[in-house]
Amino acid sequence: MIVQAVINGILFGAVYAMIGIGFSLVWGVMGIVNLAHGSFIMAGAYISFTLFAAWGLDPFLSAPLVMVVLFGAAYGIQRLLINRIVRGPSFITLTFTFGLQILIANICLLIWKADLRSAKLSYSSASLFENGAVTIPLVRFGIFAAAIILTILFYLFMRKTRIGIAINATALNYEGARTVGVDVDNIYAITFAVSAALAGAAGALMLPITSMNPFFGGDIINKAFVVSVLGGLGSTAGALAGGMCLALAETLGTVFLPSSAQELIGFVFFIAVLVFRPQGLLGKRFY
Repeated sequence: MIVQAVINGILFGAVYAMIGIGFSLVWGVMGIVNLAHGSFIMAGAYISFTLFAAWGLDPFLSAPLVMVVLFGAAYGIQRLLINRIVRGPSFITLTFTFGLQILIANICLLIWKADLRSAKLSYSSASLFENGAVTIPLVRFGIFAAAIILTILFYLFMRKTRIGIAINATALNYEGARTVGVDVDNIYAITFAVSAALAGAAGALMLPITSMNPFFGGDIINKAFVVSVLGGLGSTAGALAGGMCLALAETLGTVFLPSSAQELIGFVFFIAVLVFRPQGLLGKRFY
């Protein structure tokens, strides 16, 4: 039982990491607590569901398309709207992203209604490995592998590309980045778009194992916040560690406590880390 709980925690921890990385990116670079992040995850899941229902496109295959769609939508939102208030008081940006979250949720409610949506794949019950009570479900392993690959690609993007370096420079010193010729408005838009793309991919990957509704985003934003703080704001490796730790704490906790206590277990672990290591597990300034 414990071994299976550890396996489940590790497999789902990578998805938590993807959720946290995108949220932490916007927070670390622009200083915005993006309450709409969960809605981008939910929207990504719905887009993937539509592609699956209409053309039978596997969510693993539709994830790149979902990322492109949400990247474009989020780039426009940031460039045309959020950039007008991004340097304003935190209350303004917080209120705006809260309103954006409500708007996206109601658009999804209008299009897809309130019914729970999920994708039942032909290999949903297949196992990659099975030995007695220990099982590695094929779908969950595929989600884990895809999430790890996307996390690595994001890390390389931030470290090895000119845009990624410009994002890091802007996060470090806004005025300094402008002085050396960085188009900060464009960098902010790209940052927000990359965050939304990662959120959309997370939604698509979660679709085969989670039922979605238009208000799912409001619940998942709690996970994004916890993972970001646990890992340490500004650290890709930290988000991965935070996601793994949160998932392990939740799954191991339910071995000894009722499953209804899963959320409580995660937040107790979160508070413990804040008390004993407030900078997070691997907190640092850069991505």
